[in-house]
Amino acid sequence: MKPGTRLALIRILALLFVIAISIFIYSIRDQAEKLAVYGYPGIFILSFLAYATVLLPAPGVAVVFTMGAVFNPVVVALAAGAGAALGEMTGYVAGYSSQGVAERARIYDRLERWMRINGPLTVLILSAVPNPFFDLAGAAAGVLRMPVRKFLVWCWIGETAKMMGFAVLGSLSIKGFS
Repeated sequence: MKPGTRLALIRILALLFVIAISIFIYSIRDQAEKLAVYGYPGIFILSFLAYATVLLPAPGVAVVFTMGAVFNPVVVALAAGAGAALGEMTGYVAGYSSQGVAERARIYDRLERWMRINGPLTVLILSAVPNPFFDLAGAAAGVLRMPVRKFLVWCWIGETAKMMGFAVLGSLSIKGFS
C-alpha cells in the first residue's frame, strides 16, 4: 500500500471513529447523567463523554454545577477538566484526519489564524469560556499539527478553570438555600 493511500485510509477511519463516538454519546445522553452517582470517577467519565461529542450538545456543565454542590468543588473541577480535555481530543482528531471538513466553516479561518499566531493561548482561552466553537478550534489544532501533549495541557488548564467556575457556583447555590 502506498504511503499516501495509507494516510488517507487512516484519516478516513479516524473521522468515522469521531462520527461514531459522537452519535453513540448523543444517543445515551439521558442515561449518562447516572454516572455522577459514582463520585469523582463518574464526573470524569461523564465530562469525557459530554466533550467527546463533536458539534452535538451534551449535559457536561450542568452536571458539574450540580456535583459542585454535592462534592468538593475543586476536586469536581479537576476531574471534570481532565475528562473534558481528553474528550476534546475528538475535535483534534477530526481536524487531523480531515482538513476539508473543518475548512468549510466560516469561523474556521479566523480560528486557524489565531491558532497560527498563538496556538496555546487560543486553546486556553477558547476552552476556558463556554462557547460552541471549541470543536473547530480543536480541529484547527489538529489540522495545524499542534503537538498532542501541548494541546492537552492547555486544553486541560482552560477546561479546569471553566469547570471550577461552574462547580463553585453550584456549591454557592446550595449554601444560599441553607
